[in-house]
Amino acid sequence: MDSSLHEVWQAASGSPFTPAIGKDNQFLFAFILLVLGFGLSGAFALNRSVVSLPTLALPASLSLAVGVVYMFYPPIFRAVASSTRLLYQLLKAINFTSKVHVEITEKGIRFSTDHARVMQGVTHWDKSLFTSYTTNIPAPEESNSNPDDEDDSPPPSVIFQLSLPALLETLQIFGAADAAARQARSDIDPYRSTNLRNNRPDAFSNQTLGMSNGTCSLSYNAEGDPFSIILEEGGVKTTCNLTTYVAEIPEDIPFDIEDLGFKIITQARWLLDALAELAPASPEKLIITASKAAPYLKLTSVGGALGSGGIDFAQGKDLLETFSVRKKKWSQAFKFDMLKAANEAMRIASKVSLRGDGQGVLSMQFLVEVGGEGGGVCFLDFRFVPYADRDDEETESEEDGEEEEQGMEVDG
Repeated sequence: MDSSLHEVWQAASGSPFTPAIGKDNQFLFAFILLVLGFGLSGAFALNRSVVSLPTLALPASLSLAVGVVYMFYPPIFRAVASSTRLLYQLLKAINFTSKVHVEITEKGIRFSTDHARVMQGVTHWDKSLFTSYTTNIPAPEESNSNPDDEDDSPPPSVIFQLSLPALLETLQIFGAADAAARQARSDIDPYRSTNLRNNRPDAFSNQTLGMSNGTCSLSYNAEGDPFSIILEEGGVKTTCNLTTYVAEIPEDIPFDIEDLGFKIITQARWLLDALAELAPASPEKLIITASKAAPYLKLTSVGGALGSGGIDFAQGKDLLETFSVRKKKWSQAFKFDMLKAANEAMRIASKVSLRGDGQGVLSMQFLVEVGGEGGGVCFLDFRFVPYADRDDEETESEEDGEEEEQGMEVDG
């Protein structure tokens, strides 16, 4: 990030936007305006004349209109969830930056994080995860564009940024007890830690036993207002107002789905185990190679203090549910720490789809199963930009130089 932009960001974080009428004073302000409006209306009814129109009638109309807006205007967004466990897990999977980009739409809430434009994580809270979900998003401003393009225009949305650590800390206020209990049981019983996912509640969790009857209410009243989270459980009610920031609206890392180099679908835990085997060597790079012949998928770690290592997925039909490679081989090198940042997504997901395009960008899409009566799935999407291949660049520059020399000789 540019140093000047960083300084502007730091200055903006110290002076957040404050509305003229605070949220706590809006009801009182609206009540006073309504009382004033009714009083002026009564006075105008008793003394109806041309002179009283600008002095009584017009102020009464304005007072009533503004008071009704402040008192009865619905918030932009409001939702209620019976549990914060899944919401917390989906957000924690993309916890590698300090700020999260939030986009509220009629279908749900989209969260995205970005690290230096080389790594991006996206998660989505679908409206089906909430027991109640209502939006009142203002329509975008009208423009002189072609009316035929209205169908192609994106749906209306509200965009802002939040502090990701503060949001995660708020969501786990009442879930820390279950998390600590699961960790303690996994330390005592290794079988539970390897065969049962710590992220999923077991038969003895507070949520399953009915000991957790809390609710989580999310609301966003108007642009510039705080993002409000109200947690209530066992008679204890906690209200957290998170400061919202103006969104930079970063563009997604480009990924050409029409130019796929390879596509693999496999179990997420196998990819997690593979990275766990390579992590002790503290490698700098991870080379991902997909080929039509065995080994079909190969992970090679290089640049580590303890040497290099590799893991081959030679039994493609048994380990890889879907496998396709367009050319003979697809191979790119990525920073190992960036791929390791997706470990939490690998833990909570059941399957992962690995895809690479012609430019070398890697896409990891994780499928997370949602429990409950209706069931369902959620998705986590990660994109990684590869290392620049200097050898190829030097080769291309040498070839270009040779072509220029040959052209000069022919001209001579």
